This record gives sequence, C-alpha cells and structure tokens, in this order.
Amino acid sequence: MDGVRCEVVNKVDVSELRAFYDSQGCVMPQSVDKLSKMIDNSVCFVTARDPDGRLIGIARGLADGVRGYLTECKLDPARQGPGAVTHIDGRIEHDQYGIARQMAELVLSALAELGCERIDAAAYGTEVDFCEEMGFKRAAGVVPMSLDVRAFMARRQQGGSYVGAQAAASV
Repeated sequence: MDGVRCEVVNKVDVSELRAFYDSQGCVMPQSVDKLSKMIDNSVCFVTARDPDGRLIGIARGLADGVRGYLTECKLDPARQGPGAVTHIDGRIEHDQYGIARQMAELVLSALAELGCERIDAAAYGTEVDFCEEMGFKRAAGVVPMSLDVRAFMARRQQGGSYVGAQAAASV
C-alpha cells in the first residue's frame, strides 16, 4: 500500500501502543507498567505507519538465542484488503498489500540474526494461512497449551498444586 512504512524500532510509545490495541479490540494489558515491560522484553519490535505517521500495525518477537517466537503480528483490517472480514483484534486475515508480510519478515530476520535456529508462532483461525504462506509448518503432534498464571499462583498460595489436585481427583 502506497506510503506505508515498516521499520524495526527500539521503543514504541506506550500510550500509542495502547491506543492501537484499543482500536483493534485487542485484549492486552492496559497498565503502563505491563505494556512497558512487554515492550522492553521484546527482542524485536516492528511498526507499520501510514503516510501521516499513524500506527496501523505491529509485529514483535521474543528469543532466548536458540528459539525465537513471532509473538504477534497485527494489522488494522482496513489495511488488509477486502478479504479481511471478521476484523478480530487486528489478526491477519488477508494481506493484499503485503504489509503484514513485511512486518513479519523483519521480525524473522532479526530473530535469525540473533542466532535463533527455530522460530515458532501460534496462529488463530485465518492466521494459519498467513503463517503457512510465510513458510511456517504445522508442528506434528504438538498440542497448544496455555496456563492462566493467576489461577496457578492462587492455587500455590493456597498451598496446593495442579499436580496434587489432579492426583487427588484421580484417586
């Protein structure tokens, strides 16, 4: 899309990032401290801006030096082309203009330059096609798992553990 500029940046303004997430309907931490920590802990942050300088997309990566993770790639659905129909939290449904691809490639290149030998991504719904077009393969036998940290910590504070609770339930 004409005039859109994608670039790797060291920092993103927290209030601008929060406004971007809000405009996309993303459920992200709203506290300045959490968003700042998220930005600081990302090894690569890419922004996409329209000709007026407005933030229209972001992508970021995490890494430990061996494995990397394309943790998010979000683009305003209005910039994805007419194939984007659900408009859910900036997820990549369609990339008619190649903006999301450019953002993702910048993150992947940065992760490779950091020495990552493998890069993972989690894809939801229509993002699967986007990731496959980028060269990601479905991981055979892998089961996506998630842990609610608040529930985990509440259980620990009560002196229990998930393992103990599961073992007790199976007796």
